[in-house]
Amino acid sequence: MAGAVIDPGGDLDQILAAAREENVRIEKILLTHAHIDHAGAVGKILERFPVPFLCHEQEQEWLDGMQAQARMFGVRAEPTPKPTRYVKDGEQLAFGTLKFKVLHTPGHTAGGVCYLIDRVLFAGDTLFEGSIGRTDLPGGSYDQIIDSILNRIVPLGDDVVVYSGHGPETNVAREKRHNPFLR
Repeated sequence: MAGAVIDPGGDLDQILAAAREENVRIEKILLTHAHIDHAGAVGKILERFPVPFLCHEQEQEWLDGMQAQARMFGVRAEPTPKPTRYVKDGEQLAFGTLKFKVLHTPGHTAGGVCYLIDRVLFAGDTLFEGSIGRTDLPGGSYDQIIDSILNRIVPLGDDVVVYSGHGPETNVAREKRHNPFLR
């Protein structure tokens, strides 16, 4: 079965083991944003699987600075290859029988995106259960992330399941009711 890796931040062995266990062929790499904890393993995956690698154009600066990001956290990182191409807001990505809709959701980073597949949203660090992504790093904006959530994610509907880059899954209805940043 064909599969995509979304936000391969690290632990290449765990990613490859999960793909083997599920009998998945890695055929694409998609980034919601290019912070090291979401993009650190891109180069290593591409060494093994020369597949298309996609992200938003405004993330290129973060990709170019991957080694500097690694030094900030006291780890090593290989340079990250340039994306095969950049995704755009509203674009539909066909992948097997699935359609991924790209939603540009700036705020955590300028080029942050979410991927909507049917009623499932891969939100990266835009929205968490009970919280939102950091906005204090370069390219971050509190006003933009709130706008992205309220005007791009909330209108998708209460039943949309949200998988964030960190923490448990949630859904739009729960976040509307309980997320203190959305009140």
